[in-house]
Amino acid sequence: MKFIVLFLGIILHVRTSFSQVDSTRLSDSVTTQQIAVFIPLYLDSAFDKKENYRYAKQMPKYMQTGLEFWEGVQLAIDSLNSEGVKLEVHVYDTRSGQKKFDQLLQEPELKDMNLFIGHVTVNEAASLARLAAEIQVPFINANLPNDAGVTNNPYYVILNTTLGMHSTGIYKFLQKNFALSQIVLFTRKGQQEDRLRSYFTSAEKTTASVPLKIKTVTLDNNFTPAQLTKHLDMNITNVCIVGSLDINFGQNICQQLSSVSESYATTLIGMPTWELVDFAKPMYKGIEVIYPSPFYANPNDKAVISITDYFKNKYFSKPTETVFRGFETVYHFGRLLDLHKDSIDTAIGEKKFLPITDLDIQPVINKTSNATDYFENRKLYFIKKEDGVIKAVY
Repeated sequence: MKFIVLFLGIILHVRTSFSQVDSTRLSDSVTTQQIAVFIPLYLDSAFDKKENYRYAKQMPKYMQTGLEFWEGVQLAIDSLNSEGVKLEVHVYDTRSGQKKFDQLLQEPELKDMNLFIGHVTVNEAASLARLAAEIQVPFINANLPNDAGVTNNPYYVILNTTLGMHSTGIYKFLQKNFALSQIVLFTRKGQQEDRLRSYFTSAEKTTASVPLKIKTVTLDNNFTPAQLTKHLDMNITNVCIVGSLDINFGQNICQQLSSVSESYATTLIGMPTWELVDFAKPMYKGIEVIYPSPFYANPNDKAVISITDYFKNKYFSKPTETVFRGFETVYHFGRLLDLHKDSIDTAIGEKKFLPITDLDIQPVINKTSNATDYFENRKLYFIKKEDGVIKAVY
């Protein structure tokens, strides 16, 4: 019930804000620095023609992520306003029933923007990246770990690290912490899994250090614990990689290894999708899991404490990672825009004004043309959990 109260409170607040004004000016001064934020809010589908909320005391799952991100954006606007930052923030509902996304991008005022920020799909990312390049302003892709087919576009910035960079990061992490270990990569047949293996192979060929000893094992869909343990050693801590983004496949391996954990000690290296798994469940007891994430909200950080207390007092709930991402993305790049004005594209990798998580934004260079295809955040945290409890963050 608290969960429903939280989102009903947010959506009513959003609807009230949008019915009054579609932009927020920070400070009373006239300013030319403007940010367009694109969020999938679905407001038109949530309310009927008489402005009545359609779903009573329920909240459709498809609306939650956009509303969480918007709440983070609103908190960032409040913080920037309290600091006297001179910006104007325009929020666009990418699921508006009035206009399709491509029509939305035809709005004349978008060409007056100095920065785009979006919680987007692949097609939306590609379209926004094209527009950003056309008017030469940065587009910050806050959520999608995908280049969206974009090349030769130094105005496109990916914050949620791509799969290739995740794989390279995992390889380097293993080199640093398990260089002498025998490592088993459990995978299955599939195009995505083949691509993951190719990333590890590429990291092995290009490493300046001693390559890792990785044994690849391809499993079928109905594998048993015995098919896993015949590749493990009872006398050491086994290091295993789950080479698939499929959560069900990863959860199955976790469960199978948990069932033999008294005989086979295992450190299991997972994928970024594992942030969605509740490792506190009994089925995962007894194994140590480590997975990469480009974002980590340290519960002891000042901004995290402040936002957590705000949600606790106002909504009787906890903020999600999406809330924190919405907050930090708008706050960080809003401060950079205020500092650098029209030259923000040359300072997009600056590490100032990061209240929650670190970023390491670097150009991705095209091997053929030697031009910048896009920018990508290369900062990865490695979260170690055991029985659902975070034991360390690397």
